[in-house]
Amino acid sequence: MAIRVDGKRFIILYFQHVKPGKGGAFVRTRLRNMDTGAVIEKTFRAGEKVENIRTESRPMQFLYGDGDLMYFMDSETYDQIPVPREVVGEAADFIVEGGEVSLLFADGEIVSVEPPAHVDLEVVRTDPGVRGNTAQGGSKPATLETGLTVQVPLFISEGERVRVDTRTREYLTRV
Repeated sequence: MAIRVDGKRFIILYFQHVKPGKGGAFVRTRLRNMDTGAVIEKTFRAGEKVENIRTESRPMQFLYGDGDLMYFMDSETYDQIPVPREVVGEAADFIVEGGEVSLLFADGEIVSVEPPAHVDLEVVRTDPGVRGNTAQGGSKPATLETGLTVQVPLFISEGERVRVDTRTREYLTRV
């Protein structure tokens, strides 16, 4: 859910309704600013009014990047939508041509791009695995097709596809 507080737009990450034995009830929240990405904690007293913001999430397909813009296509209407790279942010590390993402619209404006929970990417550069001190299961850095660098096990080589968790930015498995 999204709300407007003090003229700024926020997404509610967490809330807890508290009713102490003495005094009035209140709601403790953790909010993320849609424009800056900053996370704040705010407490609302009982009876305080906040304005709802209408949000909509739509599945889109990434077509291509051109300078500071990334172009997405609505799968239903085939409309192409340019999105500035600063709005896409770190999600660009997980987006490949033809990949599916979810665009979040608030008040008719694109506020964020959400990649799927995990993506399969090709390893374009990594050092060969070195045998030896692997008692704890060794790992090495690997650069993926989007430019993202993750730690992978020693047996992964260039040209292989790996699954990466987009929330933690960690290697999950070989595909």
